[in-house]
Amino acid sequence: MEAARDRLVPDVVAGGLRVLFCGINPGLMTAATGHHFARPGNRFWPVLLLSGFTPRLLKPMEQRELLSHRLGITNVVARATARADELSTEEYREGGRLLAQKVTLLKPRWLAVVGVTAYRAAYDDRKATVGPQERVIGNTRVWVLPNPSGLNAHWTATTMAEEFARLRAAATDPED
Repeated sequence: MEAARDRLVPDVVAGGLRVLFCGINPGLMTAATGHHFARPGNRFWPVLLLSGFTPRLLKPMEQRELLSHRLGITNVVARATARADELSTEEYREGGRLLAQKVTLLKPRWLAVVGVTAYRAAYDDRKATVGPQERVIGNTRVWVLPNPSGLNAHWTATTMAEEFARLRAAATDPED
């Protein structure tokens, strides 16, 4: 796994997304496999199913299928680390700046940052909480979701899925 440290993992993106999910940064398992949210204890993929974003449980290696649901994945910070606390304040802020550029280019309906701590650090918004934010990037609204890491014991898969479902409802166009 250590060989994967500092590797970059390609985004799963396209224009016209309903939601662009944004992780903190790739973990070593993600970097080693090249698939987002690949660590076995990560609840991202099960929560997408439970919340109704996907019709079946996708595996990390099926991440490109998200595009058919007009969903994508990127990260605040591109480089892989074993733990998010290895990232510096400067990396978060630069990541926030680059993320805003990416969102401006891709124009998703919603940017969903998975992890309130990452959002606070990237945008210097110490008061941010889980849920929709006042911040808008171009025409893209911003929603902060709970971090799906298995280490985030404050949120169960069920309570996470409820929050993801709130975003799904907001991101669903009646014509979709």
